[in-house]
Amino acid sequence: MSEQLLVTPLHALHIEMGAKMVPFAGYDMPVQYALGVKKEHLHCRQAAGLFDVSHMGQLRLKGANAAAAIETLVPVDIIDLPAGKQRYAFFTNEQGGISDDLMVTNFDDHLFVVVNAACKTQDIAHLKANLPADVELEIIEDRALLALQGPKAVEVLAALNPSVNDMVFMDAEKVQLVGVECYVSRSGYTGEDGFEISVPAAQAEQLARELLSDEAVEWIGLGARDSLRLECGLCLYGHDLDETTTPVEASLLWGVSKARRADGIRAGGFIGSDIILEQIATKNVSRKRIGLIGISKAPVREGAQLFDADNNEIGVVTSGTFGPSKGMPVAMGYVAIEYAAIGTEVFAEVRGKKLAMKVEKMPFIAQSYYRG
Repeated sequence: MSEQLLVTPLHALHIEMGAKMVPFAGYDMPVQYALGVKKEHLHCRQAAGLFDVSHMGQLRLKGANAAAAIETLVPVDIIDLPAGKQRYAFFTNEQGGISDDLMVTNFDDHLFVVVNAACKTQDIAHLKANLPADVELEIIEDRALLALQGPKAVEVLAALNPSVNDMVFMDAEKVQLVGVECYVSRSGYTGEDGFEISVPAAQAEQLARELLSDEAVEWIGLGARDSLRLECGLCLYGHDLDETTTPVEASLLWGVSKARRADGIRAGGFIGSDIILEQIATKNVSRKRIGLIGISKAPVREGAQLFDADNNEIGVVTSGTFGPSKGMPVAMGYVAIEYAAIGTEVFAEVRGKKLAMKVEKMPFIAQSYYRG
């Protein structure tokens, strides 16, 4: 018997809107709508796209020591995270690998944490095993999560509550929308300006319909979500990041806060810190995450092996597609460190052929976050 798929509070609406549904992280999720992946992608870049991301895990950490407790699990400055701000973080393991990436928001009276759907169960177990008794972990079961992304996202959301106009990238506030309190952050996973909105499940469909009533807004499925994030050089956990990959190998040095580095005010103290801090100090890693653009028009998919000009295997593609905004194949992957320099030519094996690719700086297209 196949396992029964979970559904989000918006499942019936996706069916009504003609979504093509696929299994994803244990949920029945929309991969595309009538527009199709390419048009959805371009619509999000040009106007506003609405994503159902309710499969993600939403958690609350409460208690005076919540920030200090979570700092033992992530290499990120949470203690000094101001109220009303959000920060990207990742859980690390004893080998310095990444066991999930997450977003942490300081709502003053609690920390609001969003984790990946596929890692939700293990993350909750990890937190329960490591948080002290005076920090309460609450698993939020009664809220949906929507992302509204694109250059017109702010005017669409401001029509429901003008206060969002004053938010900048990584701000987070409790905002009244359709008569209920929503947790709104000015952030997202597309490289565009936009918002992520945690809404009570009972009002999720009402809010979604309200947003969709604006002609600028279209539903966007998982297919375009993947091409949008890849063009902007954003990692997908379980593909570009995993338990065997350290933040240094993953080119995520910016995600290790200054306060937690060797010369910081709270150096180390997180799981795997000895290995990660040594890699930062010595730059001694054998491989590196890099961006690649295709020289031919053929897309190069995850799992394609990478070779040098002498046919030596040097790495692997971890994400790859045709970038509709870039107008060429884009990919990211890992190569031996000596091949990681921008402009290096490498070759991806696709159906027995070697396709030329070039190491390119990420993001492949400019990010449009609103910083005020």
